[in-house]
Amino acid sequence: MSTDDFKKSDKTPLVIVADNVRSFHNVGSLFRTADCFRAAHIYLCGLTPTPGSADMQKTALGATESMDWTHVEHTVDCIEQLQNEGYTVVALEQAEGSIDLRDYVPKGPTALVFGHEVIGVAQEVVDACDAVIEIAQFGTKHSLNVSVSAGIAMFEMHKKLTAQ
Repeated sequence: MSTDDFKKSDKTPLVIVADNVRSFHNVGSLFRTADCFRAAHIYLCGLTPTPGSADMQKTALGATESMDWTHVEHTVDCIEQLQNEGYTVVALEQAEGSIDLRDYVPKGPTALVFGHEVIGVAQEVVDACDAVIEIAQFGTKHSLNVSVSAGIAMFEMHKKLTAQ
């Protein structure tokens, strides 16, 4: 599919919110994966870098051209805007009361929030979200790279949102 055809195509009712994701490589990967699942939009919040660097382009493989994106200074403002537009906003984070990604059933347009590589999704952002989901982990490590988590979560959400 060409970039022009992609831009005209129907999108999955899924948007991506990057909450202070600092790595150009991780952000490039978010773009590439969002393109793969035809996400509707990417919001780059706080200190998350915006397209333009060679490092991001190398990882995104052109997805910064196909994906629509917006920079928003404060993630909570972005969440409130999305909620007002009818999105259910879901943080991907290990937190008390979180729902296993495998068990979460989206109810309409969904925004997935991914966080900073070290501190995760900021607590004020988690508090503003409608739900918190997490990826079950069974080994000795209890964290995944944000781009890996995003790939798993986008795959699962795409599967569920397009089955509705």
